[in-house]
Amino acid sequence: MSISSLKGGVGKTSVTLGLASAALAAGIPTLVIDLDPHADASTGLGVRADGKMTIGRMLKASRKASLSDNIVSSSWQAKAVSKRSLTRVPVLDVAVGDAYTGIYDRPDLRARDLRRLTQLLGKTSGYSLVLIDCPPSLNGLTRMAWSASDRILLVAEPSLFSVAGTERTQRALEMFRKEYAPDLGRIDVVANRVRKDSDEHRFRLTEMRSMFGASVLSPELPEFSDWQQIQGAAYSVHQWPGQPAQRTAGLFDELLRNITDTAAKPGRA
Repeated sequence: MSISSLKGGVGKTSVTLGLASAALAAGIPTLVIDLDPHADASTGLGVRADGKMTIGRMLKASRKASLSDNIVSSSWQAKAVSKRSLTRVPVLDVAVGDAYTGIYDRPDLRARDLRRLTQLLGKTSGYSLVLIDCPPSLNGLTRMAWSASDRILLVAEPSLFSVAGTERTQRALEMFRKEYAPDLGRIDVVANRVRKDSDEHRFRLTEMRSMFGASVLSPELPEFSDWQQIQGAAYSVHQWPGQPAQRTAGLFDELLRNITDTAAKPGRA
């Protein structure tokens, strides 16, 4: 599943990390692919390449590179085992991102280059969930992720520009489906950074439901002020102390359940 947005600053990486945290808590073997050249997901997951190939280098050598040989285990795993005294280590692996992926983040990427990530994933097994954190653009890296994905999750704030950007992204996805990916499944939307006390947010949420219908997933994710501290410390939201973090973790548990419950029901936005 690709986690995408046309507009930056809507919390796309936070949603990726929240879903990864929920998957780890649920014991779902998960791989996170950090395609954003800023590599914020890699930082939040507490990983470094440490001699392994980053995802950008693997894409460059997609015919020969082995994704399985170059993934890194998230530091969240050890914390989860320590906290819960588990004997079976949950799986949360990462294809580490870096700025090198930027060589593919351009609008004129060739069709054969769009298949590079698909080639890497085709040689990989053992995961029930793959989350691809995309850059906030519709350039080559995002389209490469879409080519490799079964479904798309669009992250939107309840604001004018974010909602409009989500609508443009859906149109771009339908064109992409027709031209490159006829088997692409569901295109869903999640509302993030919601402030229920804001009249503007309530209006835009109603607008989103009207525009996108059943593709708007529940629950809506409220604004959560601790994200930067949690990610800077390389913790999962499920491992962070305090009631606000636990409430947010519960929302991501519900969101992940809703995503997996619809996994066998492909459909258009």
